[in-house]
Amino acid sequence: MKTKPKFKNIIILQLVIIIYSLSSVCAKFASNEAFLSPKFVLFYGIEILILGIYAILWQQVIKHFDLSIAYANRATGLLWSVIFALFIFKENITVMNIVGIGVAICGIILVNLDEHTSPDTDH
Repeated sequence: MKTKPKFKNIIILQLVIIIYSLSSVCAKFASNEAFLSPKFVLFYGIEILILGIYAILWQQVIKHFDLSIAYANRATGLLWSVIFALFIFKENITVMNIVGIGVAICGIILVNLDEHTSPDTDH
């Protein structure tokens, strides 16, 4: 078990998750273009580039977290995706969206708290 993550590492983890969420933004832009049109290829290419950058950064970030903590925190991607949908695409956010994000955030908190309060069982 790793030590408690530093605040700086948690911020970096969230930035990496935001980068991952941006790939969905590019996918949405690409989906609004004609298949294989120059804009479609551009947005699709940017999406692949973002995913490549994300993969490299993710490998570096998980060095500082237990894997269970890092993956639980990826659920914050839901929050970032809804924020992007609201501000970039002007999509409507429903009460159910907010409730769902709230449930996911509660789950993240529970997983994070469990990891930090569980006794060390390594012998």
